Amino acid sequence: MKKPSTILLLLGVIICLSLRVYGQGAEESKEQTEIPSELRQLYAQSAVLMDADSGRVLFEKNGYEQKPMASTTKIMTLIVTLENANLDEIVTVSQYAAGMPDVQLGIRSGEQYRLGDLLYSLMLESHNDSAVAIAEHVGGSVEGFAQMMNAKARDIGCYHTYFITPNGLDAADEQGTHSTTAVDLARIMRYCITQSPRQEEFLAITRTSSYSFGDTEGLRSFTVGNKNAFLTMMEGALSGKTGFTNNAGYCYVGALKREDRTFITALLACGWPNNRSYKWSDTRKLMSYGLEHYTYEDVWQETALGMLPVRGGIPESGDLSEQAFTRLQLAEGTEEHLNLLLSEEEEITIETQLPEAVTAPVEPGTIIGNIHYYLEGELIRIYPVTAVDAVEAVSPYWCLKQTFGKYYL
Repeated sequence: MKKPSTILLLLGVIICLSLRVYGQGAEESKEQTEIPSELRQLYAQSAVLMDADSGRVLFEKNGYEQKPMASTTKIMTLIVTLENANLDEIVTVSQYAAGMPDVQLGIRSGEQYRLGDLLYSLMLESHNDSAVAIAEHVGGSVEGFAQMMNAKARDIGCYHTYFITPNGLDAADEQGTHSTTAVDLARIMRYCITQSPRQEEFLAITRTSSYSFGDTEGLRSFTVGNKNAFLTMMEGALSGKTGFTNNAGYCYVGALKREDRTFITALLACGWPNNRSYKWSDTRKLMSYGLEHYTYEDVWQETALGMLPVRGGIPESGDLSEQAFTRLQLAEGTEEHLNLLLSEEEEITIETQLPEAVTAPVEPGTIIGNIHYYLEGELIRIYPVTAVDAVEAVSPYWCLKQTFGKYYL
């Protein structure tokens, strides 16, 4: 027969384990409910939905995990080329470029092509040999071009991205693995379609349905067709790039614009053969979620600013027994509207940050404080508040002048 103390100890252990299991279940249930029901069944290991106008991440699933990205790499290859080279330059194909594995255009060592023509091969059919020929021409070498790609990534704000190849083939070196995150990949696409000085050319190339060209000697000719099925899948599809390697799985980054809203989706590790259609299913789910739940709203609110006491200042009446004040206003040139892409559940809070008083002298236009707009607790906009009236400081000279004037009169 077990002693009572032993029985009580066993009961205590059982109760603790039960509470722990219950707690884990509650935590998992809470995490599950935080994910929109429409997006709980995504295939991709990493996924992002981004507002292209602001760069705000509207939804992410493991969006900050670094993974190989396959041929989605080529959007960076394209934009770096557009920004750093003349598209009428002539590219001579190296033996190394010609030896790239499938997918290939089939260019041969020693052949010459117009750089701009090879960009269609790069983006429409994702040819690996064309990517290397482009990189060697623009960067002097694949390594040199990769340095340009990494520099551009840092300029865009992608600090968890590392490029080794211009075509996205799996690669690693002493500094890391050819990889990115879903958030960074979406940022790169955002730069390409909304911020780059060559954005129109980027869009024109990636939206082309087919393109024909040949080598400079006219001995060979090619026609390439766009493999981006998303362009005809949803109304407003803007651009995109597919990718696949054994390590990366199926990847995709795409953009859609409908009315005044532009969304970007990025998917990494979205299935392996024979599941190439998963990327289209996930892209449609993410884009549809954005279109259904997010609309633009003007969240601007008029804020009464009033007047602020000025310590040690000369009142407008000149009577030092009174308090000096300066009127307050929003900084000159402030646009009194703030359009944000919001869902119905998201909340805006406004916080006015002003001191109780300021010390003279005060000049018109001096920044006194700020009005902060927060979206779900995150600071998104700051509006400076400035002084309207000049207020001089009380000085011995002013006091002497007042006294002299009083007695003189």
